[in-house]
Amino acid sequence: MVVSVLEEMRIRSLGVIDDAVVELSPGFTAVTGETGAGKTMVVTSLGLLLGGRADPALVRIGAKSAVVEGRVRVRSGATAAVRAEEAGAEVEDGTLLISRTVSAEGRSRAHLGGRSVPVGLLAELSDELVAVHGQTDQQGLLRPARQREALDRYASGADGAFDALRAKYATAYRRLRAVVAELDELTTRARERAQEADLLRFGLDEIAGVEPRGGEDDELAAEAERLGHAEALASAASVAHTALAGNPEDPEDVDATTLVAGAGRALDAVRAHDPALAALAERMGEISILLADVAGELAGYADRLDADPRRLAAVEERRAALTGLTRKYGENVQAVLAWAQEGAARLTELESDDDRIGGLTAERDTLRGELSGLAQALTDARTRAAARFASAVTDELSSLAMPHARVSFAIRQSEDPEGVEVDGRPVAYGPHGADEVELLLTPHPGAPPRPIAKGASGGELSRVMLAVEVVFAGTDPVPTYLFDEVDAGVGGRAAVEIGRRLARLARSAQVVVVTHLPQVAAFADRQLLVEKTSDGSVTRSGVTVLEGEDRVRELSRMLAGQEDSETARAHAEELLATARADG
Repeated sequence: MVVSVLEEMRIRSLGVIDDAVVELSPGFTAVTGETGAGKTMVVTSLGLLLGGRADPALVRIGAKSAVVEGRVRVRSGATAAVRAEEAGAEVEDGTLLISRTVSAEGRSRAHLGGRSVPVGLLAELSDELVAVHGQTDQQGLLRPARQREALDRYASGADGAFDALRAKYATAYRRLRAVVAELDELTTRARERAQEADLLRFGLDEIAGVEPRGGEDDELAAEAERLGHAEALASAASVAHTALAGNPEDPEDVDATTLVAGAGRALDAVRAHDPALAALAERMGEISILLADVAGELAGYADRLDADPRRLAAVEERRAALTGLTRKYGENVQAVLAWAQEGAARLTELESDDDRIGGLTAERDTLRGELSGLAQALTDARTRAAARFASAVTDELSSLAMPHARVSFAIRQSEDPEGVEVDGRPVAYGPHGADEVELLLTPHPGAPPRPIAKGASGGELSRVMLAVEVVFAGTDPVPTYLFDEVDAGVGGRAAVEIGRRLARLARSAQVVVVTHLPQVAAFADRQLLVEKTSDGSVTRSGVTVLEGEDRVRELSRMLAGQEDSETARAHAEELLATARADG
């Protein structure tokens, strides 16, 4: 059961297209038209809807932006529908609306179900909705990395345990990389770390020799200030005490305490007659008590004052020692103590490097052994999957007018002088294992297997790619397949077989094909014609559904370049009849 169908796309101001609506349907849809009419813009538009790169050069000249809108019918509970709803998009009656806008300045916006979303979300959904294949994808299949990806995709679809194995390998590989990187850092920086440790030891020993105490620098600064002015402080205290308490050797001397006491007695004598004066009398009493207290403390201050120059010298010496520390390790003693605490922790870390190196070395060796086993398990799984994959693709090729062609895989473990020894060979491990995968094609009996990059013609490569996608459809299907001139370099009977195979694929999925071959278009359930107007643009009416006589005329044009050629018309009708009979 098809879980989603692309029902319609509206394209505005994209390339040669001014404003066009592309109506699609389940089954097989062929998009045809003369060269340069804008057929490929259908593929480009869908690519934008599915999070492809936004190229401002695609915006039609004179337009501010290009807009592509799509309507997709999704089944409730399908992964794409669930992911869209999680992102806040609305799925109304099983319909999901997708929109992509590209401005002429290069800005890009995406909307999903009426909600603005990151473009990356569209790309995420694309894996669940549509498989797009064009001539660039054919060229991509020539690269060994893409061939390995294709084999892994098949293995994942055919064996659920393969993904778990690959994930376990990837985890071990990332950990090994991290361990090796840390080991390299520890060993290559051993000299620098030893120098750092020596500097830390020197600093910690210097601080320990002084034994600073938090806040000590402030206390010593205050004491030095007091000791440096001891004589002046003692004289001032003596003068103040005499002013408050009087001079016992001078009976005539008048002091503040005596005067205040007299004032208090005068007020006390009449305080009962006025509450206000009574309050003042209370305050005068408080002043008298306070003066007596201050006078008493001043009397003892001079006795307690330490004016010993030896103590001052000791304080200055201690301050000099602390200044030596603050000049190197912090702005004050508290900062010096913090540096010492951090330095001790860092020194412990550095001194444990040998133990750390030993532990990491053991872990590295263990991981190498584990990785070797996992890589071999991946190789074995790929080898088993490769045999099934190659057999399935070979069977498909026989139905694509390549009955004698054989596909196979060469799987080799890549070697690296710095790699891990396996069976006496240094094997290089990468993020996907140790395998180099190469797809080989034997076009006919007696021919040696050759890499498809060297041994396949353009037409053969097109059919190999189609065969690969058809095999994928059986193990890892997507709802919609879009092929852009997958029939390039093909003609005659091979083209008929491609059309027939695409029609069979469309029984279980939606298939949209941009083609220039009538043999392929004839097998389509629906044929769309893209036409330019006289001013060179494609308008809404420029994408039309062909039926009956109109379809015969278009197939005739594709066959002979002439719509009214009787021979071409007869051939077109024969193609349609063959396709209907095959269906």
